[in-house]
Amino acid sequence: MTLHLSQKQNEYNRLNKAISEVYHEIGVQLGISDSVFDIFYAIIALGDGCCQKDICDYAFTSKQTIHSAIHKLEKDGYLYLKSGKGREQHIFLTPKGERFAEEKIAPIVAAENKVCSQMQESELDTLLLLTQKYLDCLRVQTKELYRSKTTDINKEKEHHYENKYKSKNENPII
Repeated sequence: MTLHLSQKQNEYNRLNKAISEVYHEIGVQLGISDSVFDIFYAIIALGDGCCQKDICDYAFTSKQTIHSAIHKLEKDGYLYLKSGKGREQHIFLTPKGERFAEEKIAPIVAAENKVCSQMQESELDTLLLLTQKYLDCLRVQTKELYRSKTTDINKEKEHHYENKYKSKNENPII
């Protein structure tokens, strides 16, 4: 069986992997795991006091991975948890966590903002629109192939994120 990956699909995949590698390397330079980076980044984006589920939905990371990293960060004094409704836990940065976020994560956000400022608004809009279109089409194709519950879960996570944050026209990072 011979499979052929189109040149454009191959380049798109390569660029996605390269972007992921940039963030992974940032984590390596900071001495933190990808999940710890995702937690701090999500707290900056979503706000102090967000819930674990919000972080999982924002970062598209499993509950188990985020849960383990949160408890390690809590043990290390970077954050603390407060009970909410039912089993909901709200996550807050401690002064140590706030310093870490300000010194280590905020410069990354500033760099991302600078990148966005170097592009025209119409370019950013087109980038977002086409990336969303690609994602939607990919979900349809994979759902048809496998009828995967994972695809439905990811769509539900994105829908939760959009309803909670995008509907307010909030985007605290950009």
